[in-house]
Amino acid sequence: MRRRTGLAWANLSYERRRLLTAIAGVSFAVLLMFIFRGFENALIDSQIQLLKLLNGDIILVSKLKQNMFVPEQFARRRLYQAQAYEGVEAAYPLYTTTAYWKNPQTKRIRPLRVLAFNPTDPVLPLSGIIAHQRELQLPWTALLDARSRPEVGPVEAGIVTEVAEQQVKLVGTFVLGTDFASGNGNLVMSDQNFLRYFGNLGPDEDRRDLNTVDVGLLNVRAGEDIDRLAQTLRERLPEDVNVFTKTQFMQQERDYWQNNTSIGFVFSLLATMSFIVGIILVYQILYTDVAEHWAEYATLKAMGYSNTYLLWIVIQEAMILAVIGFLPGLIISAGLYQLTASATGLLMKLTVTRVLNLWIATLLMCLISGAIAVRKVQATDPAEVFGT
Repeated sequence: MRRRTGLAWANLSYERRRLLTAIAGVSFAVLLMFIFRGFENALIDSQIQLLKLLNGDIILVSKLKQNMFVPEQFARRRLYQAQAYEGVEAAYPLYTTTAYWKNPQTKRIRPLRVLAFNPTDPVLPLSGIIAHQRELQLPWTALLDARSRPEVGPVEAGIVTEVAEQQVKLVGTFVLGTDFASGNGNLVMSDQNFLRYFGNLGPDEDRRDLNTVDVGLLNVRAGEDIDRLAQTLRERLPEDVNVFTKTQFMQQERDYWQNNTSIGFVFSLLATMSFIVGIILVYQILYTDVAEHWAEYATLKAMGYSNTYLLWIVIQEAMILAVIGFLPGLIISAGLYQLTASATGLLMKLTVTRVLNLWIATLLMCLISGAIAVRKVQATDPAEVFGT
């Protein structure tokens, strides 16, 4: 085993410059897979991060709401009806909309997602929101997401600017992060301020009131069977609302963005293409090595070594390239993940599971390339090589 491993390494390291080029090629393929798969994962992680943080075991939405950010509401009285059922401890309404925010420095307008609720209700129990609960109850005030895009402008308490063409004062910040639906960031305000800003819009705009809710959150009593209670509500509440457990709603959101949008398809396609590009790159590297040592491989065959042995040598070369090439790709990807997260606010997470999955993909990529590259040697007749 040691002699075989030495032969594989000797073939690769015979020319150091070519070895470095080979490692760079594998690392580039690994980097492509990490980046495209990272964006695909960020798409899903970012879209459900708000749902994870919402304080509700059961979620009510309009029957017409196919995903979290479709602007469809349902009657608030459905929450009162749901709260009357045994096992439901509390019901909270959440109001959402998109509003135009004016950058206080550049005066440019950017859309933000508005999240509104009664500040005394634990709808979104983030530390920044809890700390500014009293300030949120003041008229014409709001909290701005500290992870909003830089185009939004300065993010600090005391700033006075405009939202929905009306004055607003920032009384603090909270930390959430952007997604493909919120775009530039998030703004949190009280339900009363939501009514002030969006209850008296022009005749061509959709006015809002507190009698229609975007998302309803139900807290279930400890020890209650959440799935059973959700099924009961699903059967007994009027058919204009859908009832989900929190897990079901997050899965629906994940499936929607992954399977029903062009964004999810594009990133999945790019990740697959990067895998194929990696196979081609590694194949070219290994095929060049095999071609240059064709006579040596033919000599081994003439000495009685089997095709399986020759395949094992090339497979070892592929495995060595996978190991050495994966590490630089991983390190560079980690840096780019942090840079992308800082610039966009998206959740670019490099988890252990995802690293292991891409390591397996890299190893498989190299093994496939090695298996293809060695076919020329296996089909070679030693007599042809030596002209006898």
